[in-house]
Amino acid sequence: MRRFDLVIFDCDGVIIDSEMISARILIGQLARAGVVIDFAHVRDHYFGRSFPKVSADIRKSFGVELPGEFELQYRAALLEAFETELQAMPGFDGMIGELAIQSCVATSSSPPRARRSLELSGLDRWFGDRVFTASQVANGKPAPDLFLFAARSLGADPARCLVIEDSLPGVDAAIAAGMTVWRFTGGSHMRGAPGSELHASGPITIFDNWADFLEMAPDLRKAQAAQ
Repeated sequence: MRRFDLVIFDCDGVIIDSEMISARILIGQLARAGVVIDFAHVRDHYFGRSFPKVSADIRKSFGVELPGEFELQYRAALLEAFETELQAMPGFDGMIGELAIQSCVATSSSPPRARRSLELSGLDRWFGDRVFTASQVANGKPAPDLFLFAARSLGADPARCLVIEDSLPGVDAAIAAGMTVWRFTGGSHMRGAPGSELHASGPITIFDNWADFLEMAPDLRKAQAAQ
């Protein structure tokens, strides 16, 4: 009997290899606004968070109020870079074709960014309108709102949802939602990053290759589910 009825995938850094691009663009745009940070700061403080949370942290940590046009300029520069650089995470497209249960995307990205990211990576065909963003809930990750909204929208019991996340805010959000969470560490932004199977709530499963996913959860494979 299958353990899960729904797999909820984070987008950036999980199904698309986008976080190094995002970090580079954000660092460059912030430098123009007088805020100097490095990749480690972005990785440790901003990955997995919505732009309003990033902006609030910059205001608090650096005493800088970003200009009103900053977000639009950042998003425009990012999407321009995505047009030529963005790629799906290796192995994901092949894996999801074998997935026997319903799946969706739940991301802190804006709706236009999420939509274009999936189009450019060729993954939009797998999800249709099953793409949920932080703009649809009151509180973004690490609050559980987005994951609970996705599950409710698709009629899934949170206790029978599996979330795949790369960021710690995303892991925290899934745990707070009462869902099982596995951490994916195969993105280029995770190379050399500190990683641990331990979390405040207990050990979590970590993997770094989509080719391994259905080996770890064979009951979610179409051929297995049909037996």
